[in-house]
Amino acid sequence: MRILYVAEIVGKAGIYAFKKGLAELKKKQSFDFVIACADGATGGNGLGHGHAIYLHKLGAQALTTGECCFYKKDLVECIEKIPYLLRPANLNAEAPGAGSRIFKVGDSKIGVAVLLGQSGLLRLHGNNPFTALPVLLERLRHETPYISVDFHAEATAEKRTLFTLANGRCSAVIGSHTRVQTADADLLDRGTAVITDAGRTGSNESVGGVDISSRIQEYLTGIPNWTKEAWSKPELQGVFLDIDKDGKTRSIESIRYQVPDIVNPERQKA
Repeated sequence: MRILYVAEIVGKAGIYAFKKGLAELKKKQSFDFVIACADGATGGNGLGHGHAIYLHKLGAQALTTGECCFYKKDLVECIEKIPYLLRPANLNAEAPGAGSRIFKVGDSKIGVAVLLGQSGLLRLHGNNPFTALPVLLERLRHETPYISVDFHAEATAEKRTLFTLANGRCSAVIGSHTRVQTADADLLDRGTAVITDAGRTGSNESVGGVDISSRIQEYLTGIPNWTKEAWSKPELQGVFLDIDKDGKTRSIESIRYQVPDIVNPERQKA
């Protein structure tokens, strides 16, 4: 099974890059399933209901989120009814939505799950991902050997430690949240593919997909400012996974696919 994981989609430029980039990649590469992190798709923080539907129509068969999963009220109100959307699995049982799902891929199935890290995340706190992971994977393995986990976390050490715990228990653990693609895509000795962060899909001339000047101003003043989106040099980033029938990954390949710049963003529809 060949999987495309699309790194965190950030803002309208990210949606544009996903739309254009995925269409072009389909002409050049073959893949069976598309997972996309959409935690910042709406305005750079959170995912709105309309954008969730649109990204699914564009080709994202599974959408993952992270600490921003409940930022948009219109999504929270219907999250239980969206079968392709995932919030972190290690939230309290009372939290709406699902943290893992089984998806059909032809005659096979793939399990997709999200876990939230504990270090450095201030707005949403998950339960211990290290105790949640073995239970989660054991349940998913009863249905399919193909399992991909999105680990949405801040600290590199926390991610790398969880990777070693997951080694041999799932096909891949893909790091997300920091929105900067790391150069450490690796295949562990027991067949689990890992990368500390798959990057972001959106403006590459930005700070995490957001306008540079607004982020500088936030650091100068201490006043949060996520309202101004960046548009320059859009890219689709992520990884390709090639997985054997036993669920062990044969290869992981980082991708950075540039799409045409948006000349006049005010006239473009993402």
